Amino acid sequence: MSYILILMIVAAAAAVVYALVRGLIAFANMEPGDVDADGITASHKKQNEMMFARVKYQAIAVVLVIILLVLAGGQT
Repeated sequence: MSYILILMIVAAAAAVVYALVRGLIAFANMEPGDVDADGITASHKKQNEMMFARVKYQAIAVVLVIILLVLAGGQT
């Protein structure tokens, strides 16, 4: 069971890194002229999406680590 949790934690951490890199790429590709009707650039929208995705995946990883620690603590 713990091996499955460890794999899930690694997958969640990889998703965090992926979202972080995508957000950084969106930040690097900012073009001030690419503005929608509300005055928001497409780059800012992508950065926001990736930030929320990163926070979501980090929360998933933390919950999985807590579950792993609880299960490991019960095996003593």
